[in-house]
Amino acid sequence: MLGFLISFTFVLVAIIILQQDWVQISNTTPSTSPPARLITKDELSLYIGEEDSNGLYLAILGQVFDVEKGMKHYGPGGSYNFFAGKDASLAFVTGDFTDTGLTDDVSSLSPAQVVALYDWLAFYHKDYKPVGRLVGRFYSEMGEPTEALLKVEASLEEGRRLKDQAQAENQQLPACNSEWSAVTKGRVWCSNRSGGVHREWAGVPRKLFSPGSGRFRCVCVQNSSNVENANIRQYEDCPPHAESCTVPE
Repeated sequence: MLGFLISFTFVLVAIIILQQDWVQISNTTPSTSPPARLITKDELSLYIGEEDSNGLYLAILGQVFDVEKGMKHYGPGGSYNFFAGKDASLAFVTGDFTDTGLTDDVSSLSPAQVVALYDWLAFYHKDYKPVGRLVGRFYSEMGEPTEALLKVEASLEEGRRLKDQAQAENQQLPACNSEWSAVTKGRVWCSNRSGGVHREWAGVPRKLFSPGSGRFRCVCVQNSSNVENANIRQYEDCPPHAESCTVPE
């Protein structure tokens, strides 16, 4: 009986610890719901870190964070002071820190750029305290997500899908090694580590064209005789099974 109680207690403690870990992980992801406090743009503009201001806040995708512990970066004279007291989501991705670029209008971002923006959001959830939702483009006066936020989230899902697809393609068709010199001219070749993909096979260099364009990149194909991709073509004047090909300047 004593052994059973000890085992049961151990399992219960393990479950509690796992639940705490799950909560901690979820609190560092972009899907974490910020506190229910609603903040207007006028109110947020008062949190710029100056002596007579209310504190130091910034917003990204309508989620407001207290960044006072990063005063040297976001406070007066800091390298990122232009983010203080506003939602400048677009600039996190574009790097445009002019008045035009410091905006929360992210409708021009591609799905891949939206993924990068959510990476920033995850960073702030990890390193700073969320304090509320900014009423405006992304949250209504009731604190509910707006149509603009729903569109961004849809773009996020598309961006993640494309990223997963690209990662899968990179595993199947890793990039070639390449070099150029005045003596040897250009060369592309494959190894079992080219493209940053460690594998048992080296492969042979092939051109992978982007659909609808004349642009291509060099990829390593494991078994060229089984390639059915119409966008993959052999390098001119290079033996079909050669692991290295010379290329024109």
